[in-house]
Amino acid sequence: MEKAPFLIVEQAYAIAIEQVIQQIRSLGLQTTLTFDLQEARHAHANCPCPHHGTEQCGCQLIVILIYGDGSRPATLIARGLEGKTWFSFVDAPQQHIGQSMETLLLHTLIPV
Repeated sequence: MEKAPFLIVEQAYAIAIEQVIQQIRSLGLQTTLTFDLQEARHAHANCPCPHHGTEQCGCQLIVILIYGDGSRPATLIARGLEGKTWFSFVDAPQQHIGQSMETLLLHTLIPV
């Protein structure tokens, strides 16, 4: 289950995602990009945007796995649209983020 966004930035997704990944890696954590909506759309001809209904789509959805000391990674979802980017965690029984990991990431990623 995806949690509500914890961070919304007025920045294009490419820039926002790169900054967030750099901040996460500065903690000594590893990141792996597992899904990129725009890359997935390129693999399918005539694939209209589910949000806009057109083939020209400015939407973005990226799934990032964050690996720390635990055996399971935390899952971060980034959504981008029209110069804004929203970040949220997935927290489900099979993808539990863990309180210490969530607290560490929130303190790192949310500006004071």
